[in-house]
Amino acid sequence: MLLAPMNGRFKNDKSPENSVLSFLISITYKTQGRWFVASCLWCPALVVVCSSILSVEGSIQTREPRVSPSPAVETDPPASHLFRRVLENQKHNDQEMDQFEHIERTEFRKVGNSSAPAEVKVNRVFPVGTGMDKLPLSPDAKPVNAESYIAELEKLEKALIWAAQRGPAQQEAYAKLERKRKERHDLLDATHEAFIFTRVGEEFRGDHKLVKFTLMPNPSYKPITRNTMIFPKVRGTVWIDEASSELARIEGYVTEDISIALFVAKVYKGSHFMQERYEFEPGLWLPSFQQYDFDGRKFFLSIAIHERAFFTNYKRVGPPSEALAAVRTELSKWKASPADP
Repeated sequence: MLLAPMNGRFKNDKSPENSVLSFLISITYKTQGRWFVASCLWCPALVVVCSSILSVEGSIQTREPRVSPSPAVETDPPASHLFRRVLENQKHNDQEMDQFEHIERTEFRKVGNSSAPAEVKVNRVFPVGTGMDKLPLSPDAKPVNAESYIAELEKLEKALIWAAQRGPAQQEAYAKLERKRKERHDLLDATHEAFIFTRVGEEFRGDHKLVKFTLMPNPSYKPITRNTMIFPKVRGTVWIDEASSELARIEGYVTEDISIALFVAKVYKGSHFMQERYEFEPGLWLPSFQQYDFDGRKFFLSIAIHERAFFTNYKRVGPPSEALAAVRTELSKWKASPADP
């Protein structure tokens, strides 16, 4: 994916844990001297490990998967048709999210199940056409101070001006993003064959009926790319909103150690991921909460990533040309009365 040496969420933190976190869950790049985090593209199989464990630049090295002698197994036709719709809806949601800003509150610990207070980072996440910019906020989701926030808005304004143009650099950035998006969507499609979806029950979340499915690797599926090689090493459970064919919740875990980029890093068996999604406007389901609990190593250093993230205050701002007008209006208000925008 569009990797860079630093994770946009941890610009000044180069600890081993956050370096590996960049490997595992970040899609970042640099434009006009500013770091951006691309929008997450979640899928019902990839996220059982981590949304971007597949985005490590370079090869993901695993042993050749053992092909089971079991006869070919397939998801039953009704479930298969349902998941075709779920995957298409997911692609739509992914693209729509590129026009929404939101507040992201992240709580993370170096050790799971610790009674110690979590470190908290809050950001305003804003789309800039070819990715997502992050404006730091206080723990109560307010600007830390007027001066620094005005400076952040000015940087955001410049980024939007750049993204709204159509020069060679912008065309290259958009084309690269589309290529990576296509790779993600191809992986989404591959999950339909790589996993067996088995209906195991029903639950209600409010007035929404959710159908529960288990995800198990299909023994007759043969991975053909370095990215799909991880499919046999994950298991999961998904909850699908029956009325809309939308992904409402997913949980997954790693069943075998996964090596990344030769011996650079490894995610250990037992690592866990979950995400919940809600309908934020008609026909659009976006993440509301996600949690990572990953343990592993980078080179010879043990690492642990225990992180919870809450997503709130979604607001459609549109493409850069439209978002730019809104940011300029907000910036004018801050400059006119910084104490009370």
